[in-house]
Amino acid sequence: MINKGSYLKELTAAMMPFSSVPVGPDLSGTSPPSIFIGQWNYPDVLAGPMVTPVHGNTAEMDMPEAWIAGRRTQEEIIRYRLGLVRGTRRVNVSGLDNHYVEKLQEVALSSASVESEAGFARCPQGFFFSEEHAPHGPSAPLDRFEISAGTWQRDLEKVFYDTDLPAKEAILNLHAEHVPFSSIQKALSAGTMGKGRNRHLVPTRWSITACDTAIGDNLLYRVKQCTPIDTVRVHEFSSLNNHYAVILLPTAWQYEWTEAFLHVLGSEEYVFSDCEGHKKKAGYSSLGGCYYSCKMAVLEALAKEQKQAGAIVLREAVQGYVPLGVFNVRENVRHAMQQKGQEFEDIGSALSSLAVRFTLPMQRFIDEGSLLRQVTRGGRQSTLASFYI
Repeated sequence: MINKGSYLKELTAAMMPFSSVPVGPDLSGTSPPSIFIGQWNYPDVLAGPMVTPVHGNTAEMDMPEAWIAGRRTQEEIIRYRLGLVRGTRRVNVSGLDNHYVEKLQEVALSSASVESEAGFARCPQGFFFSEEHAPHGPSAPLDRFEISAGTWQRDLEKVFYDTDLPAKEAILNLHAEHVPFSSIQKALSAGTMGKGRNRHLVPTRWSITACDTAIGDNLLYRVKQCTPIDTVRVHEFSSLNNHYAVILLPTAWQYEWTEAFLHVLGSEEYVFSDCEGHKKKAGYSSLGGCYYSCKMAVLEALAKEQKQAGAIVLREAVQGYVPLGVFNVRENVRHAMQQKGQEFEDIGSALSSLAVRFTLPMQRFIDEGSLLRQVTRGGRQSTLASFYI
């Protein structure tokens, strides 16, 4: 049986119909507050800005929170992302006392688009898609990189100058102040938070999961203090060739994430699942960062409602789906939780209702998901205690 990682590599390798913005060795434009820190060869990584030849307000090109809310199409999002050119330069993650890294921090903390000029060692080429982070356009090593002076986001600036504040507390404080997740993540990646000498650049992929995990763990602690909901409830949302269903159970916290990929490349039907009980999951999920993005989004809504629940989340990606990064999961599940929930007497009734809106039979989700299988076999559970696993 193929694992998710292998399947996604095959899927991203098939993204040939797309083409990135054509650029020469010199580029001038108004770039969004955007940087990318690679993870290969850590701690000596490739770090650089994401620049664009477009002039004007380009902030939305790297603001995932605006895409689903703004009903952006998959084509629009891909056009945004392939219009971003990745400049690279080899740096050590601990080398923050560096004029080039300081420029990257200026970009990451900026409150608006930044006028920039870049000179590349060769003409940037290619493009990159990933299930973990948003795609980007061509890349090339930088010979030079210049930016105009700008202003920083106030909350991010406050964190930058507080060198006694641990990075985790900084992340939680910024989330509490409703700073967009993408801004928090980029600030962490740029090495602008944490205690003094502990600060360092964080690869983009790692910083996304680090923020999802820190926020999710804090929300989970709060949610566990709340009383459970009193009935089975379902929230749904569809966009970008995905359909999501969040099934909330009248139990203590437990969580399962199951995703199906149907006929995206051809005739394949792959289903991947992972779960945890009342205690936090040990080790890193085999499903990657989306497991933590989904978990955080559900907990965010439960904490706001001041309720506890078990959560089983089903995702179905169908033909036309393109890997766009874990924001796709986080923002879609956030929007699902904002929809009015439909209430049911039991899990069977909920699944029967969902069956008409999913292509994959519900039995396949039950067979692949250990928590869903346990719940459906047990029928309507009479005690909450049975779910403290």
